[in-house]
Amino acid sequence: MEKKNFLFVSIDGLTSDLAWQIYKEGHDVKYYISNKDETDIADGFIPKTDDWRKQTNWADIIIFDDVLGQGKKAEKLRAEGKKVIGGTAYTDMLEDDRGFGQEELKNHGVNILTYKLFTDFKEAIDYVKKNPAKYVIKPSGEAQNIKRLLFVGMEEDGNDVVRVLEAYSRVWSKIMKEFALQKKVNGVEVAVGAFFNGNKFIYPININFENKKLFPGNLGPATGEMGTSMFWCGNNRIFNNTLKKFEKKLEEEKFHGYIDINCIVNNNGVHPLEFTTRFGYPTISIQQEGMLTPIGQFLFELASGKPDIELKVKNGYQVGVRVVVPPYPFRDRKTFDTYSKGATIVFKKKNLEGIHIEDVKLENNQWVVTGSSGVALIVGGCGNTMKLAQQQAYSRIKNILIPNMYYRTDIGDRWYEDFDKLHTWGYLQEI
Repeated sequence: MEKKNFLFVSIDGLTSDLAWQIYKEGHDVKYYISNKDETDIADGFIPKTDDWRKQTNWADIIIFDDVLGQGKKAEKLRAEGKKVIGGTAYTDMLEDDRGFGQEELKNHGVNILTYKLFTDFKEAIDYVKKNPAKYVIKPSGEAQNIKRLLFVGMEEDGNDVVRVLEAYSRVWSKIMKEFALQKKVNGVEVAVGAFFNGNKFIYPININFENKKLFPGNLGPATGEMGTSMFWCGNNRIFNNTLKKFEKKLEEEKFHGYIDINCIVNNNGVHPLEFTTRFGYPTISIQQEGMLTPIGQFLFELASGKPDIELKVKNGYQVGVRVVVPPYPFRDRKTFDTYSKGATIVFKKKNLEGIHIEDVKLENNQWVVTGSSGVALIVGGCGNTMKLAQQQAYSRIKNILIPNMYYRTDIGDRWYEDFDKLHTWGYLQEI
């Protein structure tokens, strides 16, 4: 494909790696970050702009990185005839408003778990006491971005959930204005995602397994993400029972982009938990490890609504590991400034294969950590087996030196048990 002009519009710098990969493919790129605390992310890697609206006529394609109102902007630009990757006001609500997302699943014939929305902590506490069970506390709206507020109850009588709700009412009531209590079920946590070209889903689809806890063995505080394992495949029961049912609605919305739904799957069925109606982070970086089609070409064709898009992918599996520094997953500016800001990233050998940037910039030709969150790199690997994909990813991490860096050492391990269960239940066979 001939050179194109790509304009990236970001809130917090989430699409830095995607913009960098497309820039390395030879396209012209301009990158905008609205959050003033994050504006130096990717400095030196990608050309920047401080006013994205002035660049829309320059751009051949515009890419939005998030929900939280970004979909409305994307929708308006598409109506003006621009080629845009991004959501709509409707698809933003699927992710931002958990209650709306669950109701839309039900309206499209998808079986959902029992849940109830609350705006009052006392009412929620009384509900659990009257209906004792294991529940998951799920903040809605912007509060859902504070990952430590998500709480998975473990006690049959719900007393642990009651105690956490009482604590939240004292500390978080001004921020956590709406939340859901959802019945907890046991099974395999798995996500299914696919790209949409404005008219239909593009195959293959992506099956991925996120690892949100900070420590190996799925211990410690919840994070945005510590790593993911995945593979590409054709249509299957998980996709058919969830996202496929939204194909007509997404066509009506003229949605161009990526959509994903996280589920608990067991012998009784597929139980959808929540939508992601944008690129996943670090999912989109790990997906590129398995793509043979250049990502710039693919996204341009996707935004153009090309009907016969061919997404070529590798056989096998991909593993991606997040390499982070203090205070991740917590937000503490003093700790970050003391231990991590400006930390150098050194490669023992000059080999950047499988290396994807997050909150990093170039300073005097040296990679350094910036931003405020403590996420530094995503390191990916591929292989014909999950074990080989793991080995490649972790061998690449051994080439990296960052003061105080840490990462999980077990990304991909859960695949062996999860695969057996999903295969036995018949969910992975292609339809």
